[in-house]
Amino acid sequence: MPLIGGTVRDLIEAALRDADPDGPVRWQAIALMQARGDLETFTEARRLCAGESVAERLLGVDILGRLGRFKDRALPVLRYLAASETDPMVLYSVLIAFGHLGDRRSLPSVIDLAASEDPRVRYGAAYALPNVIGNPPDPTGLAALRELAKDSDDDVADWATLGIALTTGGQVDDIGR
Repeated sequence: MPLIGGTVRDLIEAALRDADPDGPVRWQAIALMQARGDLETFTEARRLCAGESVAERLLGVDILGRLGRFKDRALPVLRYLAASETDPMVLYSVLIAFGHLGDRRSLPSVIDLAASEDPRVRYGAAYALPNVIGNPPDPTGLAALRELAKDSDDDVADWATLGIALTTGGQVDDIGR
């Protein structure tokens, strides 16, 4: 059943009822909250990031990553989660949120997570790095991206290789693949 609106709380409840993290109801609710883009939505997303369940934290992160207007308030929450969260899917979403927000202040967190043992987290780092590395590219961030381009997981390596091409103007040098 498609959503047509409602309060922020109604949208959150609908999103949490969709057990699939990629589910259409969940993402429609997130899109509607993104369109609202108001302080109430930000406040509720921040509250979810402190939730007891993975589903709550995941939803909170996914909403925060789409509220660019609140980037300065969202980054500390996301950086805290990047340092303290243990669930790989939440960490993956934190990295995707960093990528969407595109702020260089998240670079240290992204570099730290690029060394994760979990390929989903490394994939998120490969996505985020080109968006937070800056222009000109930060040398440490570029080194992390080059390391990911040699990753044993093909999806991680491919995304990192694309990221290198995007951040260096198409010049993908010898990355050892």
